[in-house]
Amino acid sequence: MKRTLLLLSVVAALAACGKQEAPPAKVERPALTHVVGAQAGENANVYSGEIRARQEAQLGFRLGGKIVERLVDAGAAVKAGQPLARLDVSDAALQAGAAEAQYRVAEADARRYRELHAKGFVSLASLDAKEAALKSAAAQAGLTRNQSAYTTLRADRNGVVAATLAETGQVVSAGQPVLRVAYDGEREVAISIPESQLAGLKVGAPAEVTLWAGEGEAAVYKGRLRELAPAADPVSRTYPARIALEQADARLVLGMTARVTLVSSSAGSEQSSYLVPLSAIFQQGDQSAVWVVAADRSVGLRNVKVAAYRDDGALIADGLAAGERIVAAGVHKLASGEKIRIVEGAK
Repeated sequence: MKRTLLLLSVVAALAACGKQEAPPAKVERPALTHVVGAQAGENANVYSGEIRARQEAQLGFRLGGKIVERLVDAGAAVKAGQPLARLDVSDAALQAGAAEAQYRVAEADARRYRELHAKGFVSLASLDAKEAALKSAAAQAGLTRNQSAYTTLRADRNGVVAATLAETGQVVSAGQPVLRVAYDGEREVAISIPESQLAGLKVGAPAEVTLWAGEGEAAVYKGRLRELAPAADPVSRTYPARIALEQADARLVLGMTARVTLVSSSAGSEQSSYLVPLSAIFQQGDQSAVWVVAADRSVGLRNVKVAAYRDDGALIADGLAAGERIVAAGVHKLASGEKIRIVEGAK
């Protein structure tokens, strides 16, 4: 009996040794992917801008003095002729009084010389000199009266106060800006274009403006490139530009942030150009490539031609077609033929 049990134990042990362990299941590597051409306008440039008025003006006094009253603040709606600020009128009143006194003296002298000339006591030349002095005094009196009126700054058109540039108690010189007024009328979007994206842009190019403020879906407006500065801003080294809006409505409030999509003529002519994430580029020496995902989720390396590197991605000029899926991150960890687990969401 004992021999039988021993024999069965030996047979079982030998059978167990003869079994081979099952190979471990191969784990598919998750990979973030990007669908080429999935987003409209991938070969367009997107800018952040601000809603501005087509016409703005910096208003200031015609003469210098101390501001004693500012009647409006930023954001106030103003009408044509409305007082906006006032200067101290003391000096202007004294000058007006002195000029008026000089005019009265000149008027009396001219009247007396007319009477004397009629009686033959003074020459015509003396009378002409007094008449000329009267005209000069009258002009000086009128000038000082105008300067007295200039101590009140008034709005010349309907609009909105965009900014206040001086405060009550401040001494300003003639012509120094005190208020910036945005006039009623057309609204535009002010943007700044980097020099790397300047090529191909022309005045009149179509644009799409998206306004995110408000409830519900974002408001979208059609526009065009109305103005492009010929010289860069000395501080930001970008080129200021203005986008004119079509069919603007009341939702466009001054100062709102808007997103502008602008397609250059050079970018629009390249139908095969697509923007892909910078992390999708696999660099092999001087050759650029991307990992393309096949229908069975296997990846293969494909050479591509990069037209330009931008802040928001790489512009591919050749090698990809719309609808193809590529690996967007972790490209240096993949091997040709390897299957991946697709993770959506790369932008």
